[in-house]
Amino acid sequence: MTSAPDAGLLAPGWAGSPAADATGDRAWLRALLDAETALTRAQAGLGLAPAEAARAVTEAADPARFDVDSLAARARGGGNPVIPLVADLTKAVGDEYGPYVHRGATSQDIMDTATMLVAARTLDLLLPDLTRTERALARLAAEHRDTAMPGRTLTQHAVPTTFGLKAAGWRTLVLDARDRIAAVRAALPAQLGGAAGTLAALGAYGAEDATALPEAYARELGLRAPLLPWHTLRTPIADLAGCLAFAAGALGKIAVDVLTLSRTEIGEVAEGSGGGSSAMPHKANPVRSTLIAAAARRAPQLAATLYGCLAAEDERPAGAWHAEWEPLRDLLRLTGGAARDAAELAEGLRVRPDVMRAHLGLTHGLIVSERLSAELAPVLGRARAKALLTELARRTYAEDRSLGDLLAEVPELEDVHLDALTDPARYTGSAGALTDRALERR
Repeated sequence: MTSAPDAGLLAPGWAGSPAADATGDRAWLRALLDAETALTRAQAGLGLAPAEAARAVTEAADPARFDVDSLAARARGGGNPVIPLVADLTKAVGDEYGPYVHRGATSQDIMDTATMLVAARTLDLLLPDLTRTERALARLAAEHRDTAMPGRTLTQHAVPTTFGLKAAGWRTLVLDARDRIAAVRAALPAQLGGAAGTLAALGAYGAEDATALPEAYARELGLRAPLLPWHTLRTPIADLAGCLAFAAGALGKIAVDVLTLSRTEIGEVAEGSGGGSSAMPHKANPVRSTLIAAAARRAPQLAATLYGCLAAEDERPAGAWHAEWEPLRDLLRLTGGAARDAAELAEGLRVRPDVMRAHLGLTHGLIVSERLSAELAPVLGRARAKALLTELARRTYAEDRSLGDLLAEVPELEDVHLDALTDPARYTGSAGALTDRALERR
């Protein structure tokens, strides 16, 4: 009997994503078995175990031979799943080579190493989705380099900006997330220290230089060799927490912007294929953005739990490393699902330049008041320019007229090229150059 997979009924943000399979119970079982078999192979490579033992352990460690439900139930007896797994694996290997299973290791060595394997495998699936996202955003930024739109600060129209610059900013965050995750992925270490981080048991089993084994072990697994056993030095877990929470938040920034800009009364962008409503046939909800935003809201609290586990007492703690497993899995799943959704969102996003252009006129031309203040001061004097613009700003709404029309009636300004000064699309500053600069980054 094998455990049914966690289908993610309450987690549409990661259900069906590559991260879901990479972090499921069967994936963890595989990683635990990989950690055990690599240990025996590494010892055989250093002459600490027969080559036949390494082959026997590797052949016996077929995940299909192990009952996940039984392991989960028996894990309660020792507080972790490694203890019952070692018992089952030893039995599967047989009497002759069974004693070489788990030799010199402690449960936390295997659990920590398996955690690094699961993280590495999940990050290897997550990174391509971030690449898809940044490439789609690069295309949007280039295409809309000069597409003017209202810049909004504190929820209100401020000065014009461009959609290209906004998309370039989103891409910059995605690249920041990619680089952080890639760096953490490359540094994920194996764990091997024995009962209290001294490698003492390996010496008892005949190793002349026990410190050589962690490096050989790491090579077998494709992980980094640790400088020291890190049972209570939880930098690898903290690094994972940080890069994953950052990535979720970076993608969340894109999502909340899209959620705002796709509101019915704004409608400057829309998801390529919105989701339906159970009650309202007309709706096309921004579902991808919604799920990404949900992940971004959950991720910081999960990371906080992992950071809290840094305070791990003694040489091996009671409860601290145990508290990491579930929040780390949740964080890997959430961020992996958000990366999948972000790629789909960016690749399918529909941009509406005509709506953006129309919205630039919602404030009757006041969106360029900053420019007019600067440009009219030399003509009218600073005090007169400020007073005039304050008065005309009031009149634009009271009389429902544009600021440009009202300025045209001011005698002192008859020689000023007001059309150029009052056109919001001509007041985007260095948005184009900044977009170009951002797109140079690879």
